[in-house]
Amino acid sequence: MRTSYLEELRGLIAAHARPDLRTSIGSLLLSRVPTSEPDYSLTEPLLVVMAQGGKRLLLGDRVYEYRAGECLVVTADLPVTGHFVGATPKVPALGVGLVLRPAAIAPLLLETPVERWSRTTAGPPAIATGAAGPELLDPVVRLVRLLDHPADAPVLAPLAEREILWRLLTGPHGGMIRQIGLADSSLTHVSRVIGWIRDHYAEPMRIEDLARLAGMSPSAFHRHFRAVTAMSPLQFQKRLRLQEARALLIARPDDVAGAGHLVGYDSPSQFNREYRRLFGAPPGQDAARLRTTPTPPPDRHLP
Repeated sequence: MRTSYLEELRGLIAAHARPDLRTSIGSLLLSRVPTSEPDYSLTEPLLVVMAQGGKRLLLGDRVYEYRAGECLVVTADLPVTGHFVGATPKVPALGVGLVLRPAAIAPLLLETPVERWSRTTAGPPAIATGAAGPELLDPVVRLVRLLDHPADAPVLAPLAEREILWRLLTGPHGGMIRQIGLADSSLTHVSRVIGWIRDHYAEPMRIEDLARLAGMSPSAFHRHFRAVTAMSPLQFQKRLRLQEARALLIARPDDVAGAGHLVGYDSPSQFNREYRRLFGAPPGQDAARLRTTPTPPPDRHLP
């Protein structure tokens, strides 16, 4: 049964996937990736079901891997490094993503019996993998199938999404998913700080100020932030700065010093050193390579 679901998903993804991942159903994303090149991205809260191929992710010092018939759950905005395993133009990696929205999850918490709340993953970290069983694949396939029936999608897509979220809430990752829907969860407080860092990554920041924004003591904030992101706040900021610098350099590869300054580096040597450590090449050389790649990867990837 699971094999037939995956076969149908592969056909649907191949027919509808676009480089920007978006579909006519707002919360639904589709990915078709024909390369195993490393990618560096900032995730959002997502469920990802892999239909073909696999992916290996690095978050801080943690490694996650999932393959066809398995799923990935991400509950916060996280800068991750990853690569699709064995993806080629003839056999691309194919995946389905569903954006996990607090407004869609919160109402279901009121309808979930306490005895069905999973206690196996109660809270952080913000990434987990596991098997995608038939009870989850069934509504996922029905949701993607609606792309072939656009007149039905406005009515039926919310029902399929609701069923998917219900399966997640009552499954092994229920503890993680509940954190998204709870207004006063530790994940909600840490996510507020993550959002601030995303918007102000080029500015100096103090742990005391971030802790105040989260409504925690500095020690509790640092502990919760690292549990969610597998990084300290300063490491998180550095990763955002370097990923943004890389995007700037693709457009302007000759302005290495300017890119470093724009993302918050006062020292060009420090910028060059940290950029090379993350991306494996000096900024100018890396940007030149990306600009001359004959077949650039899609604009966006699922994590």
